[in-house]
Amino acid sequence: MAVMCLPEKYRKRLRSTNMQERLNEEIRRRERVIRVFPNDDSAVRLIGALLAEKAEAWQERVYLDMQEFREWQAIQTEEQHTPATLTIAS
Repeated sequence: MAVMCLPEKYRKRLRSTNMQERLNEEIRRRERVIRVFPNDDSAVRLIGALLAEKAEAWQERVYLDMQEFREWQAIQTEEQHTPATLTIAS
């Protein structure tokens, strides 16, 4: 898995699908209240409104610090481009 090569701090957040599962549960909960949608557009509006609400809530939070990630990524790139030195045993 690609996530496993990231720093531990990011692995903890990215390795699970808990956030996606929670969002799906919330959509199902609201859908059960309505039971029958009059048409497809009404279902799309409900889901769109929920996603807009969640997006607004997440705008205020910092889930991952991307600056730290970019610094880690730069270090990884430098290490890959640095030629390895060989030591020859005499």
